[in-house]
Amino acid sequence: MRRLLPLWIAAIAGFTVIASNFIPRVLGFGDLVTEMFNVLAAVAFVLGAASIAKVHLTKVSAKRPGWGYSVVTLLCFAATLAVGFLKVGVAPAPLTPDLPFSGSYSEPGGAIWWIYEYLIAPITAALFSLLAFFVASAAFRAFRAKNLEAGLLLGTAFIILLGRTAASAYLTGWFPPAIEGLKLENLSLYIMQVFNTAGNRAIMIGIALGVAATSLRILLGIDRSYLGAGE
Repeated sequence: MRRLLPLWIAAIAGFTVIASNFIPRVLGFGDLVTEMFNVLAAVAFVLGAASIAKVHLTKVSAKRPGWGYSVVTLLCFAATLAVGFLKVGVAPAPLTPDLPFSGSYSEPGGAIWWIYEYLIAPITAALFSLLAFFVASAAFRAFRAKNLEAGLLLGTAFIILLGRTAASAYLTGWFPPAIEGLKLENLSLYIMQVFNTAGNRAIMIGIALGVAATSLRILLGIDRSYLGAGE
């Protein structure tokens, strides 16, 4: 029964949402299921926050290696939670100026907005900047021309990289109009718009088919891995 009930809930909710996209009479039930999902997602956020706090508090209390990072994490978590709940720095909404907490917490000038603009966004940019060096290192190892396929991949990557830099204007900018299509920037654009787009579409179609197949396996009860082990 512990496994049968979640199976029925998942099947009924899934097929209801699918039917609501094709049968107008079932549209209301689909919206109801979506609202229920939003409520469950909100509860999951609370459970996730509690799990993060438990993990890091345990690490700090046991003085495990790197416990200082856990202290920073907990302090940032508590500060963000506090300013979000209290809407620190948020102005009242224009329609209800007498209600101090009526404004949106993400309005410019609020504490949450400041945290995102001046802490999260710069840290994310810095991490992605470091990621570029790792990508370059991985590309150097992957693009070694060991065979014909690797040579084609290396040549294509070389054209794309040069075509998107100022070096392409110096190397091929002098080409006459008759062979303008051979300029590096044009070759790069052609590869991205034709071959890259075709590859992306093939991958997206494959992902969509995989998602549909996995969803049907879950809704029909064939795939029960999300229920965990045990009877």
